[in-house]
Amino acid sequence: MESTAGTAPSSALAEVPWGAVWGQDAAVETLQEAASDPASLTHAWLITGPPGSGRSTLAYAFAAALIAEPGDENAMRQVLAGTHPDLTALRTEGVIISIKDARALVERSYFSPSLGRYRVIVMEDADRMAERTSNVLLKALEEPPERTVWVLCAPSDADLLPTIRSRVRTLRLREPGISDVARLIVERTGVDSATAEQSARHAQRHIGMAQRLATDAAARARRDDTLRAVLRVRGVGDAVEVAGRIVQAATEDAKALTAERDEAERTTLLRTLGIAEGAAVPPAVRSQLSALEDDQKRRATRSLRDGIDRVLTDLESMFRDVLMLQFGRDADLINRELEPDLRSLASAWSVDRTLTVVDRIGVTRENVELNAAPTLALESMLVTVASGRTP
Repeated sequence: MESTAGTAPSSALAEVPWGAVWGQDAAVETLQEAASDPASLTHAWLITGPPGSGRSTLAYAFAAALIAEPGDENAMRQVLAGTHPDLTALRTEGVIISIKDARALVERSYFSPSLGRYRVIVMEDADRMAERTSNVLLKALEEPPERTVWVLCAPSDADLLPTIRSRVRTLRLREPGISDVARLIVERTGVDSATAEQSARHAQRHIGMAQRLATDAAARARRDDTLRAVLRVRGVGDAVEVAGRIVQAATEDAKALTAERDEAERTTLLRTLGIAEGAAVPPAVRSQLSALEDDQKRRATRSLRDGIDRVLTDLESMFRDVLMLQFGRDADLINRELEPDLRSLASAWSVDRTLTVVDRIGVTRENVELNAAPTLALESMLVTVASGRTP
């Protein structure tokens, strides 16, 4: 299992355990009632909502309310910190959730709570289960022990098999407005309101991404450069060049996000094994180091693919803006800074050509998720941008 009971948000909250949950009052009310009244509690839940809507934050708050006795803030903070023994959590940093990890989660679900009122199993990325992995969960979801509660998180209930959906109670989160996200970013980071509004708009209301854009001028510049580069693609040569640049930027970004954590994990493991820094690794423990390196490689692959997906999401938003202009709707453009270029494209292209490009970007996202080579997938997509035809 790649992560157990260690992925919950920071617990420095104004109101425990719900203080970090933002903009989801109806969902909080439902879960508060379920945590306080056994008659309202279902043994398995599915929390759905768009990226950045706070699915995981809400899941851990619910877990804290279930596990701790009412008013026991210390136990609640333990759950929120991911250190309570009655919380088991899985957030895969690989491309998919493995059968091995799912089986370990199921096995853990049959343990009785050791200290708290319930044992809670949180699976953050339930949409990353293949069909065989989903089948591992079915019996556990259908017949869990009396004091075990499952909480799955996914963007949509459509991302899970019908057999899974039929065994859970679905709680759909609302999508916050751009102005709501912008206000939150100002409160959290202190950036000016214009930067917060632009970041919320460019992130399409994804709170985490909006916060990153608002606080990282380089990330904002990379996004702008990428979109403008794609607008300049005119042929195969341009497609190859721009695809290479996108992958290179995503690779460097992924390395920056994972390098420090990788080194810290390696140092901690060697220290735990009693090996001094710089000393040779004894053959008897090389397998443990190799296993860590394999996990880190999977995480790097996931980070790169997530980076490519973010770029493709930005491109979808740009060509969606072109469509809006073609239909005479310019009030809600995501990429207002590019409006002159987008208006020019809207005049030059037919609606059918724009739809072809949007569809191709969607297919490319699916292909990259299915392990297609990112550079080749992007090159093919950009050829469609340049020609209006699917290769």
